[in-house]
Amino acid sequence: LLFASRCCSHTEPEPLTVTRQSNGIRRIILNNPKKRNALSLSMLESLRENIRTGADCDHLRVIIISATGPVFSSGHDLKELTSSQGREHHTKVFNTCTEVMTLIQDVPVPVIAMVNGVATAAGCQLVASCDIVVATDKSTFATPGVNVGLFCSTPAVAIGRAVPRKVAMEMLFTGSPISAHDALLHGLISKVVPEERLEEETLAIAQRICRTSRPVVALGKATFQRQMAQGRDAAYATASKVMVDNLAMRDGQEGIRAFIEKRRPVWSHEAGKTHD
Repeated sequence: LLFASRCCSHTEPEPLTVTRQSNGIRRIILNNPKKRNALSLSMLESLRENIRTGADCDHLRVIIISATGPVFSSGHDLKELTSSQGREHHTKVFNTCTEVMTLIQDVPVPVIAMVNGVATAAGCQLVASCDIVVATDKSTFATPGVNVGLFCSTPAVAIGRAVPRKVAMEMLFTGSPISAHDALLHGLISKVVPEERLEEETLAIAQRICRTSRPVVALGKATFQRQMAQGRDAAYATASKVMVDNLAMRDGQEGIRAFIEKRRPVWSHEAGKTHD
């Protein structure tokens, strides 16, 4: 399956994003390297469409977001943020950006960022919003908005939930980039690999996910997001109930039976229950 989202004028020679899907893995590629893969309103709308389309389809198991060119994403297109565009347009840009970032966390399949290059401002926010991030050792991450007079307040929502507060504050107040190794140390990304192994390592993670039960992963992802926003006792109450619900699922019982019988589980990938 291959399709491209244009979401832009007919004069645009290349689609803003390119999407391919096979064997349960959807690849979404930011494809505007001449504009440093800026998250313009059109790019955000294209990305939103690519993530949302068929998100509930059983054939989709994992999404990988990557980019062409040396910049993963430079963040918002500042030309869209001038006074001439007006407050209404500015509001639409940030609301759409928020939709995309929350959609990444709300879709029922894991979303992996595959980063090879620079991720700044809303581009760094995109990285921080993904469930798993694999980056090359030459990649860098920054929130440089303060240096152009626009503090990265919306990127700070995702980044501040991914890295320690003091690290986020230094990034936000100085705009200085951090290396891939520092990003790994602080929890912004999951793994650092040499450039030549980026594809292999990312696909290995995606393929591991594809070998699990789709409804079990969907339940687990939704629960993780919910309980992380709760206090300790409420989080345990939420998670304990979900564990019991998970046990009632067809695939929950199949996995346990397979373990006891010393065989590989045969997943139904259906959310049906074996008992109430």
